[in-house]
Amino acid sequence: MYSQLPFYQRQGSKAYKPNLARMSDFVNYLGNPQNKIKIIHVGGTNGKGSTSHMIASVLQDANYKVGLYTSPHIKSFRERIKINGNKIEKKNIVEFIKSNFQYINKNKLSFFEITVGIAFYFFNLSKVDIAIIEVGMGGRLDATNVIEKPLMSVITNISLEHTKFLGKTRKKIAVEKAGIVKKNSILVVGQFDDEISGVFKSIADDKKTKLLILDKSVKQIFKSDLIGNYQTQNIGLSYLALKNITGFKISKENLKKGFENVRKNTGLRLRWEEQSQKPKVIFDISHNKAGFELAVNQFDDYKFKKLRMVLGFVKDKNIEEIVNCLPNDAEYYLCKPNVERGFNLKKLKNIFDKFKLSNSTFKDVKLAYDCAKKNSDNDDLIYVGGSTFIFEKLI
Repeated sequence: MYSQLPFYQRQGSKAYKPNLARMSDFVNYLGNPQNKIKIIHVGGTNGKGSTSHMIASVLQDANYKVGLYTSPHIKSFRERIKINGNKIEKKNIVEFIKSNFQYINKNKLSFFEITVGIAFYFFNLSKVDIAIIEVGMGGRLDATNVIEKPLMSVITNISLEHTKFLGKTRKKIAVEKAGIVKKNSILVVGQFDDEISGVFKSIADDKKTKLLILDKSVKQIFKSDLIGNYQTQNIGLSYLALKNITGFKISKENLKKGFENVRKNTGLRLRWEEQSQKPKVIFDISHNKAGFELAVNQFDDYKFKKLRMVLGFVKDKNIEEIVNCLPNDAEYYLCKPNVERGFNLKKLKNIFDKFKLSNSTFKDVKLAYDCAKKNSDNDDLIYVGGSTFIFEKLI
């Protein structure tokens, strides 16, 4: 598949095609499978992956057949499309591509358009009870946004990211993210402040859609196997969404077990994932300023002698903005993700030098990680993050 089709996961903005006309034609050609299944559409800047998996986990515990579409993948394309935590079979992908290759090739569909089409087609074919669909980028023009009547739309939060495509202010980005909201539906929002509240209120009113807002003072009602204080908001948002969907019976026990077993039920990885204890190693896919601010705050909950951070980024991030919020007393092991989108290692070092942060560079993430472990004492803390793409060789 990868040798024949555009591959956004590795190419980034070069393969991004912000045009829903082609995607609309594609799903129409497939028989509009997205309109034959019940869908919760999840967008936002950070936390949409965790939130999607949490919602899916609870519904699975309630004995529903749950489709889950997320991106990007870590090692296998099949991770993007799951039913009850089980990855789509390779043969299903091959059969789909063979059957539809002429159309795909003729219309020059992007990687995302093809992937979303596969997900909708496969979920409908498999007769899922409900599908949780995570937005790829933005919302209004994202390939997933051909869903006509979702049960609800969920928006986690709004931060500055992908500003080249989505706008340079949080308000403009909120407008793009809220593009997934449909008429006479439900909109569940996890972040609501003065800068963006007007956007959601206006769109909800215009669409005659019920607006539900997560309380700012939300406390963790349910325990989860997803570690991290920042998961409190994701749990609260997922709970708010789950208790407001109609047509599904979800007990308190389903909620309890679903939140406790997100990893087991859905296969979610790399959300503040502790790998070992001596030294403590954490794998985490924080990849923008907002994510790293949460990660840095999370370090306060740990006792350690030395913090060592193995980091690699992709080009479409504001690296200086991220580096500016990193701890001054950590040791940094810098690498470049093995993708075309990978941020230049020399430029990355120059930025860390500019901020006077102690660093070393490595041509390969495995070398960087091995060096960090070699230099660590048992009471050190090793954090690995910056991009999903640096983990392929580590897990």
